[in-house]
Amino acid sequence: MAAPIPASPLFLREPEIRRGVELLYFGYAHLTRSIDAGLAAQGLGRAHHRALYFIARKPDLTVSELLAILAITKQSLGRVLTELADRGFVETRTGDRDRRQRLLRLTPAGAKLEGELFDALREKMANAYSSAGQGAVGGFWAVLEGLVPEEERRRVAALGR
Repeated sequence: MAAPIPASPLFLREPEIRRGVELLYFGYAHLTRSIDAGLAAQGLGRAHHRALYFIARKPDLTVSELLAILAITKQSLGRVLTELADRGFVETRTGDRDRRQRLLRLTPAGAKLEGELFDALREKMANAYSSAGQGAVGGFWAVLEGLVPEEERRRVAALGR
């Protein structure tokens, strides 16, 4: 891998910001392409993967929490969850304290699929992290956190616990 071009000391100028946007776009596109074949083999798409990923990160996630995380319509999420449930990847149960809540959890088949998809993502991210180094990874995380609105950062941080 070629050495990355260092950021200009004038990193707030338009060319540097455009470069960051482009790298973010192309990096994410290549990262997600690494799982497209696995999803297609199941007849699923990236919206299904995002739901699987976040349900795996937080078992018993409520439907409303997942709606907030994904920032999609209730109708779109309903379609995704119905397909995942019909294929035996996600199960729903009612909340213990609030019977109106719908809690989401991966089935063993869903956990297996999500694990296989994550393995492809892990390989790409680990290679990129390794070539960039620990300091760059921390800086990358700081930049990405800066893109998340302040009021949403607590929800994002809670996923890592």
